[in-house]
Amino acid sequence: MRFTSEQRLDDGVLEREFTLGEIPGILWTPESASASAPAPLILLGPPPLGLRKMYPRLVARARQSAADGFATATIELPGSGDRPRWAAVEQARADLRRAMQAGEPVGDEIIDALVLPLVDKAVPEWQAALDALLSLPGICGPVGYSGGVISIGVRLAAVDPRIGAAVLFAGSFVPRAVFGEARQVTVPLHVLLQWDDEGNDRQAALDLFDAFGSEEKTLHANMGGHTGVPQFAGDAAAQFFTRHLNTGTR
Repeated sequence: MRFTSEQRLDDGVLEREFTLGEIPGILWTPESASASAPAPLILLGPPPLGLRKMYPRLVARARQSAADGFATATIELPGSGDRPRWAAVEQARADLRRAMQAGEPVGDEIIDALVLPLVDKAVPEWQAALDALLSLPGICGPVGYSGGVISIGVRLAAVDPRIGAAVLFAGSFVPRAVFGEARQVTVPLHVLLQWDDEGNDRQAALDLFDAFGSEEKTLHANMGGHTGVPQFAGDAAAQFFTRHLNTGTR
């Protein structure tokens, strides 16, 4: 991991951009974090729109998390932002847009081609980022995972024991294979669902929630579309991490 820039935000949060090999990322650390009092880490999973485009939303989440005592980090997804284009996934996205514009059902073949290669590549990258981040002074586990492509969160929570809790956003297509992986997830879960999300299969989201193997799992459903998550729902997700990651504030 190589840090490429550093700035102190007006609330004292330290923002550092980094590269992990060729993968760009951002780390936010609360002012209170130190080697003797490290902050638990939350991974912010961005949607595949690019870190630059999503920065305002990501930094807002990071600053709120810092106020609650957490460090946060994110990395650019494969094929997104400034990373090289991924021809197969670009074709799958085009097929998805065409099906949706034509009012046709989105078949399993399109969903698998769009999501599974992304999961296969992104999850090892997140694990490599975790290796580097947890070696830094001022940061510790257990680790939370929040948002982004839900299938990435499912795979990561299923295979990496460092993930201690997860907040997942039910707002993207889920391959059938991921439902099997969801049964292997046992960490506490808080799942957000926008009931009228125009781009989300509500029944698939409910079926995925049912498939999770976690003894503690909460579904927080709200009326409204994809971008209409109410503030109190975000507050509830923050409280969830405070309960399940050791911040010393619970």
